[in-house]
Amino acid sequence: MTIDKAQIDAILHSVIDPNTTEPVTAGKGVRNIAIDGDAISLEVVLGYPDKSQDSLIQARVEKALRAVQGVVHLHVVVSHQIMTHSVQCGVQLLPNVRNIIAVASGKGGVGKSTTSANIALMLTAEGASVGVLDADIYSPSQPTMLGIEGHPASEDGKTMMPLEGYGVQVNSIGFLVEQSDPMIWRGPMAASALEQLLRQTNWHNLDYLIVDMPPGTGDIQLTFLQRVPVTGVVIVTTPQEIALLGARKGLKMFKKFGVPILGVVENMSIYTCSHCGHGEPIFGDAGGKRLCAQYGTPFLGSLPLDLSIREHADLGRPIVGTNPNGRIAGLYRDIARQLSVQIAKLSLDTSWRFPSIIAQNI
Repeated sequence: MTIDKAQIDAILHSVIDPNTTEPVTAGKGVRNIAIDGDAISLEVVLGYPDKSQDSLIQARVEKALRAVQGVVHLHVVVSHQIMTHSVQCGVQLLPNVRNIIAVASGKGGVGKSTTSANIALMLTAEGASVGVLDADIYSPSQPTMLGIEGHPASEDGKTMMPLEGYGVQVNSIGFLVEQSDPMIWRGPMAASALEQLLRQTNWHNLDYLIVDMPPGTGDIQLTFLQRVPVTGVVIVTTPQEIALLGARKGLKMFKKFGVPILGVVENMSIYTCSHCGHGEPIFGDAGGKRLCAQYGTPFLGSLPLDLSIREHADLGRPIVGTNPNGRIAGLYRDIARQLSVQIAKLSLDTSWRFPSIIAQNI
């Protein structure tokens, strides 16, 4: 019996990716379909990293295809291909970096740096190539949080090699100055230092570069948005109204520059007593969700006020790296997956299709 190719296509179109809620065939997500007698082989290509759920998607596809009459043998492979997405008009893409994700907040102390580090590690665990740029020139924290010491090496005397921790490429002003030395710089000087860190680092084939932004909406943020190709931004807040006031300002700033808001992460959403198990929203309830509803922005997830998150960060051993199968790591995994799915839905970069026009005097 000959297997009907049209029936195969129709069945594949009915299989829904649980993360995108779209058919697995969307965006040419199914490739290399081959029918050989009673055997079918194909590849499902996801636009986001998700190694932990590859087997789930593979099982869904195989279950659907086994309903086709005449099919005996199946070979379904699930892979990932992270594409380069569009950025602000007039801003040139960064070599060897497909997508730059800014992690921002309107004020300090909301857990932005901790979120940046753990999301980076989780995206790496899910199969992506990830880097972290510590953009907080005045108070760099990623060297401490990721437990990395040393100075970037330079092979040509002009550019730097990123340091590495937990499989993540990292650079920070904290690697270039003494930890206790204050950066007594005016805004333009700090902004220039950030751009140098970004462009003079030899990032290697990154799917995502996570930029841990300084808090606020000042000179550094303005220069960053004018000169750096940003795929999208994640806003970090706590449920507290004071934090939400700053988060709104940050969100509006990025929108004014046409940068997509990938979503909001709510930190310190609830505290659970380690003795009695009682949970209490110390900083307020569902503030992040209200912010998302107000601005039509995805809610990526919430994280509790948990002692282990702080302890691991202070020790330079992020909780995602030291306890990847724990409850907290699972929350970060869900946030990272939601984030990468939001990026996959964005418009792709098409600037490579257009030739460069150079004006010369003749």
